[in-house]
Amino acid sequence: MDERMIISNLLRKLWEQHVMWTRLFVISAAHDLKDIEFVTKRLLENPTDFAKVLRQFYGEDIALQFEELLKEHILIAADIVKAMKANDSKEMESLLEKWYYNADQIAKFLSEINPYWDEEEWRAMLSSHLVLLEKEIMNRISGNYEEDVAIYDIIEDQALEMADYMADGIIEQFQI
Repeated sequence: MDERMIISNLLRKLWEQHVMWTRLFVISAAHDLKDIEFVTKRLLENPTDFAKVLRQFYGEDIALQFEELLKEHILIAADIVKAMKANDSKEMESLLEKWYYNADQIAKFLSEINPYWDEEEWRAMLSSHLVLLEKEIMNRISGNYEEDVAIYDIIEDQALEMADYMADGIIEQFQI
């Protein structure tokens, strides 16, 4: 298998895992399942896994910065689930603002490290990701499982688009 395919497959796997473990976290948190500790631990490994890949291309500092930004994204999402469960609209508003700001930081960061990654493109993809995830969380908590499942299918497709964009940028930048 050539290096481009390896990078593409690896990033697809990581984005796929990101949305899958996020989904499993939402389900466990929404229904107070006993696996929440283990699901949370596994979800929080995802930023570290991304950092391992980015480290090969961008070095330690950049990898760690991305890891922290993605970890923050996950932790805010966890707080959003709690606020939605508690029906705390004031807290939700504050967390959503923080979440979108974090997404903008990720978009800016990625565009600064790779000239083939456009900040507005990342911003649009990440914003779409957050809108979809918010809908997924709301539908799960409200018991609208049919819509919840349908939204996850869209989330999965959208995550693969982010993976492909990320892989294409690395392949271009490093002439792989």
